[in-house]
Amino acid sequence: MSYSFVQTSSSRGGSGISSRLSSGGPQVAHRAASVHGGHGGSGISASSTRMVSSGFSSGGGFSSGGGFSSGGGFGSGFGGGYGGGYGGSFGGGFGCGFGGGSGGADILLTGNEKQTMQNLNDRLANYLDKVRVLEESNTDLEHKIREWYEKQAAQPGSIGGRDYSHYYKIIEELRDKIFAATNDNAKTVLEIDNARLAADDFRLKFENEQALRQSVEADINGLRRVLDELTLARTDLEMQIESLKEELAYLKKNHEEEMGELGNQVSGQISVEMDAAPGVDLNKVLNEMRDQYEQLTEKNRKDAETWYFTQSEQLQSEVKTNVEQVQTSKTEITELRRTVQGLEIELQSQLSMKAGLEANLSEIECRYANQLVQMQSVISSLEAQLADLRSDMERQNHEYKVLMDIKTHLEQEISMYRQLIEGHDAQITVGGSGGKGGSGTSTTTKITTTKEERRF
Repeated sequence: MSYSFVQTSSSRGGSGISSRLSSGGPQVAHRAASVHGGHGGSGISASSTRMVSSGFSSGGGFSSGGGFSSGGGFGSGFGGGYGGGYGGSFGGGFGCGFGGGSGGADILLTGNEKQTMQNLNDRLANYLDKVRVLEESNTDLEHKIREWYEKQAAQPGSIGGRDYSHYYKIIEELRDKIFAATNDNAKTVLEIDNARLAADDFRLKFENEQALRQSVEADINGLRRVLDELTLARTDLEMQIESLKEELAYLKKNHEEEMGELGNQVSGQISVEMDAAPGVDLNKVLNEMRDQYEQLTEKNRKDAETWYFTQSEQLQSEVKTNVEQVQTSKTEITELRRTVQGLEIELQSQLSMKAGLEANLSEIECRYANQLVQMQSVISSLEAQLADLRSDMERQNHEYKVLMDIKTHLEQEISMYRQLIEGHDAQITVGGSGGKGGSGTSTTTKITTTKEERRF
């Protein structure tokens, strides 16, 4: 967008100055009146200023100042940002005013020029107020951002204006508790492993002792069968002895009966033979036979007694040995039974301890799982707050950059308007000097300022 400022100075019977501000482009045209005071006081001429606005709205602020004849100039000027460049303070925008001199004549405004100038004055005032408010907001935001950065630099443990340092101690305590619980868990697992190994060892010992017990019971059953066989053999031998005794008694009885019969027969024969011729000596023969039978009987008796005593001694020795073995086996079985009972009791205690440790381990795991879930929720909330703070910081930073861009654009526009006003002031000065001469010459000065379009 380009602006051209044309200043025309003329003199007719007195000093009169007319100014015209024109802008290219088929836009809305505002016709503003400019009042100039004559130098010699002979007359005041009012000429109109035609201002064409192309997409740019400006507020207005008409301030009074002296006319050219009384040595005044532009009454109001740039405020705030330029620190009184033209007498005022620039509070965030652009402001200027055309002043009329009081040379003793009346000010004449024709048509709608007064209303147009009033509208321009109001628009310029609104624009200045808007720029002032934006600069105040920008200053406030800069102050807040500076305080925030100073606070962040002073408090390294705080994030987004919030102090999270008291959470560090809680986090450290929870970390220590987790570490201690991990150690306790490892110790518990180690104890469980030791108990499991001990239980396996006791199980192996129990199985070995049970196998030994079964073998001893098998031996005992075998010895019982042997004992039964020996008892049967003893009973058989006793029966044989009884039968032999009965047979011996029967033989003795038969022998006595036979001896009695033979004696009777011999006595009868003797009485018969006394009458007969002498024969064989039967008594001698009987005595010999008796001796032979007695010797045979004694031999059989001695042999039977010897065999009986020998078998009895063998059986007694075997029975004694077997009884000793049975007693030893019973003692061993009793000791093994006591050992097995002790091992079973110890196994039950180990199993109960294992069940208690497993229940304790499950409880500890559940408790610390709940604590971990709570810590994860706290961490998630803190991360969400941190993300919100970061997004807020980015938004404020973006707004700050936008405001800085607006400020830069406004400063550039203010600089442009300043150049326009300075050019206008120079043209007015040139026109005023021409009016003093009272000549009919006309001077036209054209100042062109080019400004690129900017996007807000």
